[in-house]
Amino acid sequence: MELQLIQSKIYTIRGYKVMIDFDLAEMYGIETRVLKQAVRRNIDRFEGDDFMFELTPDEVQEFSRSQFVTLNRGRGSNVKYAPFAFTELGVAMLSSVLNSKIAIEINRGIMRAFVTVRQLMLNPPINSAAELQTEIKELKKYMDEVLTDQNEINEDTRTQLELINQTLAEMQTNNNATNKPRRRIGYILDNEETTN
Repeated sequence: MELQLIQSKIYTIRGYKVMIDFDLAEMYGIETRVLKQAVRRNIDRFEGDDFMFELTPDEVQEFSRSQFVTLNRGRGSNVKYAPFAFTELGVAMLSSVLNSKIAIEINRGIMRAFVTVRQLMLNPPINSAAELQTEIKELKKYMDEVLTDQNEINEDTRTQLELINQTLAEMQTNNNATNKPRRRIGYILDNEETTN
């Protein structure tokens, strides 16, 4: 049986990853009632919620609305008996209760599916698009910081240039004020006296 098909039949109920009795029965090629009878005859092997538990009416109603459209199959439109939910340990125990070659073979695939689901939960696949978005955000933040620093430098430079220009203007004004026509130093020639 395909690993993806098995994975699609693993649900989370009460915090456990579980498979439902009718899905398991279908995979094993037996009726759900036969599977349930075998479990009830060996109920001590399934003691504890970490192996198997029966769904409450509220859980049945919730899942019949969402994931388990197949719960409403059969003669009646409602479920007469609440389904059993088997954890990974419970499914492993089923292979000892349903002692057939098909059950053992199917259980191997189911165990692999549970392991794959667990690995996916522990090590989710890297989303390269999300990783790229994060890198772009970090790069943008860095560029904003660089531009902010650059603007601060430009602002400082602009202020300094304004101060220099102001000082030069003040010096020129002072220089113009003190630049009265000066008398020339040296000998005065006759023709210069007449022109001046």
